[in-house]
Amino acid sequence: MAKRIQFNTTGGPEVLQYLDFSPADPTADEVQVENKAIGINYIDTYIRSGLYPPPHLPSGLGTEAAGVVVKVGSSVKTLKVGDRVVYAQSALGAYSEVHNVSAEKIAMLPEQISFEQAAASFLKGLTVQYLLRQTHEIKPGEVFLFHAAAGGVGLIACQWAKALGAKLIGSVGSDEKAELAKAAGAWATINYRTENIAERVVELTHGEKVGVVYDSVGKSTWQDSLNSLKRRGLMVSFGNASGPVTGIDLATLNQKGALYVTRPSLNAYVTNRQELETASHELFSLIASGAINVDVAKNQQFPLRDARRAHEILESRQTTGSSLLIP
Repeated sequence: MAKRIQFNTTGGPEVLQYLDFSPADPTADEVQVENKAIGINYIDTYIRSGLYPPPHLPSGLGTEAAGVVVKVGSSVKTLKVGDRVVYAQSALGAYSEVHNVSAEKIAMLPEQISFEQAAASFLKGLTVQYLLRQTHEIKPGEVFLFHAAAGGVGLIACQWAKALGAKLIGSVGSDEKAELAKAAGAWATINYRTENIAERVVELTHGEKVGVVYDSVGKSTWQDSLNSLKRRGLMVSFGNASGPVTGIDLATLNQKGALYVTRPSLNAYVTNRQELETASHELFSLIASGAINVDVAKNQQFPLRDARRAHEILESRQTTGSSLLIP
């Protein structure tokens, strides 16, 4: 027997239950991982709430963790029992003491990176990798806008932008979060509670605006994002923390300067083992070099049984950086 988080109906954090279960043996192309640290991601709240409905109910939750391989399927040749690994695109169920994961979704974890660092950074870091390196390739000296810059993805983006020699303008919800984003490498910050985002972008860029905006907030920042873009700029909408963007009038994109919009996801950029290895190698190299620091504060590391409380705190926007569940 082992412990995991399960929910029988979608809804608020109160639907999450801490239960016993009997893990199945891995299938031929899977490995079983004993999780040492589990990543909490905002997309988990979308699945729990039903915004992104799970394939079936009852359901496990979570797709990201780091740990040790304890069982190997008969067809798996690339991994063995005892390997230190990390994964971020598994089937739902990573909020668990053990989890069966397709070997194609597993990356080897270098010894110099801890389980906690890996679980805190893998999904978020791979997200930043595809955003800044593939969706739009950020160049040295380029100025761009990144919303929620003090969140888990945002703080990695601030550090990655600094490593690239680029100028990230980060929107944040408090002066304290502004300081965190600046310390991580943001070139400038905008407190959206006290400042007008689009007006400040115009000021910071001396009227030029930016060529790309990365927006994981959604509904509440949609218009500000469009208004911050220069002619033929790119709006990258990759999340809905404030609610989904609906009722889009395509004519607005023309009126604001023939803008482009994309709605990417990691699953569209990391589709096979080679793409996973390429992206994870770039991320791990930056972490190992010290260019990206992903240490998680102790008050954002929760026992697995406290997943409900972790979600309540995450959705209240009280967190900065990454949060973890520890089995």
